[in-house]
Amino acid sequence: MDTKETNVLLTLFIGLLLLGNVGSAVAVEGNSNTEDYSGNYTYFNDSVNCKSCPGSEAKIKNVIVLVPDGCSQSVQTLARWYSGNPLMLDEMVAGTVSTYSADSVITDSSSAATAFATGYKTTNGFVSVGPSNASVLSLLESPSEELQYSPLATVIEGAKLEGKATGLVATSRVSHATPAAFASHIDNRDNENEIMEQMVYEGIGVVFGGGYRHLIPEAEGGKRTDGENLTEVLLDRGYQYVDSRDEMENLSSGKTWGLFASSHMAPDIDRGELAPEEPSLAEMTGKAVELLSQDKDGFFLMVEGSQVDWANHANDPAYAVTDFLAFDEAVKVAVEFAEKDGHTLVLAFPDHNTGGMTIGSDSDSNYTSTTVEDVIDPLKGMKLSSAGVATKIGADVSFENIKAQIKAWWGIDATDNDVTEILEIYNDGEGLSLDYAISEVISRNHTVIGWTTHGHCGEDVPLWAYGPDYPAGHIDNTEIAGYIAKELGFGLNETNSCLFVEVGEFFSRDNGDGKRDENEYLLDMTNTSNPVLRIGDAELPVSKNILIKDGVSYELEGIVVYAPVTGKVYIPFEALSLINGTKPNRILRTIETE
Repeated sequence: MDTKETNVLLTLFIGLLLLGNVGSAVAVEGNSNTEDYSGNYTYFNDSVNCKSCPGSEAKIKNVIVLVPDGCSQSVQTLARWYSGNPLMLDEMVAGTVSTYSADSVITDSSSAATAFATGYKTTNGFVSVGPSNASVLSLLESPSEELQYSPLATVIEGAKLEGKATGLVATSRVSHATPAAFASHIDNRDNENEIMEQMVYEGIGVVFGGGYRHLIPEAEGGKRTDGENLTEVLLDRGYQYVDSRDEMENLSSGKTWGLFASSHMAPDIDRGELAPEEPSLAEMTGKAVELLSQDKDGFFLMVEGSQVDWANHANDPAYAVTDFLAFDEAVKVAVEFAEKDGHTLVLAFPDHNTGGMTIGSDSDSNYTSTTVEDVIDPLKGMKLSSAGVATKIGADVSFENIKAQIKAWWGIDATDNDVTEILEIYNDGEGLSLDYAISEVISRNHTVIGWTTHGHCGEDVPLWAYGPDYPAGHIDNTEIAGYIAKELGFGLNETNSCLFVEVGEFFSRDNGDGKRDENEYLLDMTNTSNPVLRIGDAELPVSKNILIKDGVSYELEGIVVYAPVTGKVYIPFEALSLINGTKPNRILRTIETE
C-alpha cells in the first residue's frame, strides 16, 4: 500500500469516525445529547445541556477536576456539622449530575470515570473502552460493533495533544478505577499491572498517590508478573520519583511521579497514627498545581478523594466525614489558585453515591429531638477508621480485646451484645470484613447515622463549580468530558481519530506464508505478558507509545491498545506515516541490532 493510497483512506476513515461517534447511543460529544437515540426515550430527557453560568468572558486556560469518590450531599451536611464551619464546597453548588452506566442504573467507579473522562457510557468494570453489547439499559441502543471494547480518548489525552501539562492525584493506588480511566484503556479494572504500564507510557506530567507495587516486578517485592521495572522507565524518561511528603515538598519543577504507599494511601483519619510520612490530599494537590502551572500553555489536573467511597462502603461515618473534609481542603487549594489565576475552571462532583448515608436512622425513634451533639459527639471520639481499629484488634477477636480497642480508638463502650453482633456478622472471616462489621454495628447502636447498603447507589450527585463559564443545572456525567474539551479547545472525536486507528482498517492480517509484507500485520503473542504488534518490519509493543523500525525507536503521541475480546489493535494515526516511511515524529534512541 503506497503513501498516497494510505492518505486517501485515512481521510475517509476520519470522516466516518466523526460521523459514527456522534450517532452512538452511549456516546455524547459536547451538547449532542438533544437527539432522541432510543425510539420512545430521549437519552437525556432531564438534561439542561450543560448550560454555562453567565457573567464571565475570561478564557479558560486550566481545568481542575476534583472527585470525592462515592458520596452525596449527606456527607457534605455531616461534614459541616462536624467541623462547625461552612465548607469550601458550600459556596460552589452549581447543579446535579446523573450517574448511570451503560448496563446499570447503579454505576461502578470505572464506568463512571470513563463517562466524565471520555464522554461515553460504558459497561461497569470497563476503563475508557467502549461498552459490551451483552447487557445494555433499556433506554439505550446497543453499541455498534465498532464501538464495543474500542479505546476512547480521554480529556487528559486531548489536553496533552494541545500541549498542556497534565496531572493525576489520588489517595488510592493511581492504577485504581477513577485515575485509571483518565490514562488507560482496558476492559477489566482489576488488571492494574496493565493499567499502570499504560499510565507510565501516556507521559502524564505529574502523578501523585499510592500503588508503587504495580511499578516493580515480583522479584523486587512488587506485583508485576512481566518482569518489567516501570520505575526505571520513568527515570529513563526524565521523571523525578519521590516517595515521601518531605521529598515531594522539596520539588520545584519538572515531570514527577510520587507514590507514597505500596497499595492505597492511609485514610486521612489514620495518617497521624499509621502513616505520618504520607502527604495529605491538599498537599498533593497544591504541589501538583505548583508544578503544572509552570506550563505556559495551561494544564489539566484530576484529583480524587478516593476513600470517601471506602468509608461509605464500610458504613464508617467518622472515616467518611474526615476524608470528605480532607477533600474539601484540596478543593480550597484549587479554588485559591483559580481566584488568583482568573483563567482556571474548577469542577467537583462525586462519581456516584455509596452507602446511602442518612442523618437519622431506624434506631433513632426521637428524630425530631435530635441535637447537634447527638450527631457529632459519637464521631468526635473516633480517632481511627474502622479498618484502623480492626488493625489494632489484630488476630485477637476476643470479647475483651474488641471492647478494649473500640473504647481506646472510638471512645465508645461497646456492650456484649454489640460484640456478639460484630462477631456474628464477621463470622470468622466468612461474612463481612471485621472493619465493616464493627462500623455497621456501632453506627446502628451508638450513632444517629443511618445506612441503606454497603454498596453503591443510583441517585444523582451534586455538581460544584468555580471559575469562568462553569456549567450549571442538571447534566449527565458524559457531558462533563465534552464541556472540558470544548473549554480547553479540542474535540474528543478528533482526539479519538488521532490516537486510535484500528490496524485492520489499513493493513491485512498476516497470511502465514512465512514472510510478512509491508502491508501485513501480526500480533505476536510469544510473550503473553508483553505482546508486540508487527506491521511489515515495524514493531509496536502493546500498552506502550513506542514504534521500532530499522533499529530506531520513535515515541508516539499515544499508546498501542489491544482489545482481547475483539482481537483488534489500535495505534496512533502518526504511526501510519512512520510505518510507510514518511517523515517521523521524533527519535528517542537508536537500538543496537546484531
